[in-house]
Amino acid sequence: MSVPLPPLPPVGGETTGPNVVDLVSRQHRELLDLCAELTGEATDAARRRSIAQVISAELSRHLSAEEQYLYPAVRSTVPDGYALVDREIAEDRALLEALRLLEAADDGNRAERAGDVCRRLTRHADAASSELLPLLLRMAPVEDLVRLGNRVELAEEAAPTRPHPSTPATPPWNKVVDPAVAVVDKMRDMISRRTTYPRDL
Repeated sequence: MSVPLPPLPPVGGETTGPNVVDLVSRQHRELLDLCAELTGEATDAARRRSIAQVISAELSRHLSAEEQYLYPAVRSTVPDGYALVDREIAEDRALLEALRLLEAADDGNRAERAGDVCRRLTRHADAASSELLPLLLRMAPVEDLVRLGNRVELAEEAAPTRPHPSTPATPPWNKVVDPAVAVVDKMRDMISRRTTYPRDL
């Protein structure tokens, strides 16, 4: 069954780029590695603050892109996809709220809130690797998975860098609201010189 997406212009006669399964799996591994450092006993307070900012930004972008493109593809392609996606959206909202609390944490309670975020992130990654992604891989043509991967990457560049648990979680409204919220987030990041990418740690 084909994923309902308009085609992207091919490069060299073929659709190129990472497929969405590989892309999302890699991002989950990178986020979990950051979580391991964030909660590690050897990490000092200043480094912990910076890692918490990066996790918040990276995970906010990641969840926004999943909700814009990955989840609609699962809904339309996978049997019982609606139930799976509704469950994941509810869990994502709770994860964004945990991220919001982590953003507001001080040195005294950052470790506890970081632990909550990392537990929720682990559940999110496990659900993707054991259910959503294998099902999508079986049901969708590889060309559609590559196009979907391209869209997720593009959506992440225009996504919020801070958690917004109350914004819309489904298209079409999240595709309108998230980029608008992202403009404000990025202005705040620039003014505060907030670290938002792992490469800047």
